[in-house]
Amino acid sequence: MPAKLSPEAEAAVRARIGYFRDLGMSDFYRRAIPAGETALVTETVTEPEEAAAVETSPMRSAPSLPVIIEPSAPVKPKDRAAALQAIRDEIGDCQRCALAAGRNKLVFGDGNPNARLMFVGEGPGADEDAQGLPFVGRAGQLLNNMIAAMGLSRDQVYIANIVKCRPPQNRVPEPVEANTCSPFLFRQIDVIQPEVLVALGSTAATYLLGAKSSLSALRGRVHQASGMKLIVTYHPAYLLRDPRQKKEAWADLQIAMAELGLKGPQK
Repeated sequence: MPAKLSPEAEAAVRARIGYFRDLGMSDFYRRAIPAGETALVTETVTEPEEAAAVETSPMRSAPSLPVIIEPSAPVKPKDRAAALQAIRDEIGDCQRCALAAGRNKLVFGDGNPNARLMFVGEGPGADEDAQGLPFVGRAGQLLNNMIAAMGLSRDQVYIANIVKCRPPQNRVPEPVEANTCSPFLFRQIDVIQPEVLVALGSTAATYLLGAKSSLSALRGRVHQASGMKLIVTYHPAYLLRDPRQKKEAWADLQIAMAELGLKGPQK
């Protein structure tokens, strides 16, 4: 049973939910938030070389409120594809945040509705925006290789992003953009019910965990997010820029493999 909020916190939550409803969102699905954590974040954390760009980005602040909303009832495996399509239909030609203005195609997600493993990235890039599918550019090719190294194929996992529209110049999503879009991601997670989530990069980790921390502090262990096990690793785009970290990313994926009982490709 969630802890009772103070009158001030309850008023703040009602105001925030009213704001989302004004944007056209009527249903809210979010994990229960443990004591001491908050569901909305004030800023994202990037890989080290991206930090300077974040510091100069405008509109970095957003209210941080203790939103505690119970998750939806589980969806039966046979109904998950239809449930995901219903979410996509509800999103429609989304105009809920400023990212819609520069969008070519909305990138909903891709993969197996009954996947045991789900990857979550930051947002679409140019290739993804053109095709309407997540991780189809160079970073996507690397992610495919990472999945294959785990002994799986892309059609056995599910892949999505924190935001479903490409941010200009591939910048980090602003908090208002991520907080507007991520409820749909959490509904996708609720439908799929993967055994393990893998957060690709610090932005995905920040919004999945509901709190910010450095990537180095989050890697190498199992977290709990949305009632599921969460592993944090580097974004494939970062690995393309710094291939030396591929070994570290592989160590992270091996943690996920252990949780899933995977042994990798048979030689």
